[in-house]
Amino acid sequence: MALLLVATASGWAQSKWNARYQQYIDQYKDCAIEQMLKWKVPASITLAQGLLESAAGQSQLATKGNNHFGIKCHGWSGRSVYRDDDTRNECFRAYDSPFESFEDHSRFLAGGQRYQSLFRLKTTDYKGWARGLKAAGYATNPQYADRLIDLIQLYRLYEYDQAKSYDKFMMDRSRDSKVGGQPLHPIKIYNDNYYLYARRGDTFRSIGQEIGISYKKIARYNERDKNDALEEGEVVWLKKKQKKAPKEYKGYLHYVREGESMYTIAQKYGIRLKSLYKMNHMDPDYTLRVGDALRLR
Repeated sequence: MALLLVATASGWAQSKWNARYQQYIDQYKDCAIEQMLKWKVPASITLAQGLLESAAGQSQLATKGNNHFGIKCHGWSGRSVYRDDDTRNECFRAYDSPFESFEDHSRFLAGGQRYQSLFRLKTTDYKGWARGLKAAGYATNPQYADRLIDLIQLYRLYEYDQAKSYDKFMMDRSRDSKVGGQPLHPIKIYNDNYYLYARRGDTFRSIGQEIGISYKKIARYNERDKNDALEEGEVVWLKKKQKKAPKEYKGYLHYVREGESMYTIAQKYGIRLKSLYKMNHMDPDYTLRVGDALRLR
């Protein structure tokens, strides 16, 4: 079996709405849409499989190795984790972040000969995809396709298969879920990067523990000290920022407003602070003034 199916019998039964499943969807829906637009794997299928294979992010593989799809080490040269599956102490791929797991899952399907027929289906044909995955031997459980379809219909995951771009589709669709009073941060996509908004009381450490990324790395991605305090509503980038703003800002100038700094502007557009200074031929000692025009590309 190529993938580990971690769901228990009780985990399979989703006749009722499950808050933990919903918060997983809210957190990773943008990632699933990104994968669909890039690899043509339906977002609904990616989310449903992630729910089942990782027990909504709570499985040992997900918490210890950021492996949300149970992919084993065949042909893998990266970090790994071990656990019993078909045989004892089997090797599974481990990732530096959940995003790498989502990407590897798409690549796994797209590169596998047994799944090629699925890519002739429309991304809106989630039933065909679910049944095709089962027929191709993705999982041994005879009810696997039905379970995927049940999840997709219960949580209306098929709505995400309609996305043509992340930004337009996801606008005003974000909802924060709470389980036991502990909200998860919805993960957004912008400028080929992932980000979230800090909440009151957040720290780099708490965000790192939630997302599964080293808090020291997150602080470094945001050009901050790992012990810095975070303000409510502050953008926190989850990968290294880009050197430029997105292509649609070509020729666009940002006019500095009251209260803005070079750092807050760099954070807003997902640009490295050093790059923002460089493209505007500014010295880091320059005193920014309201009305200054800044290039973003």
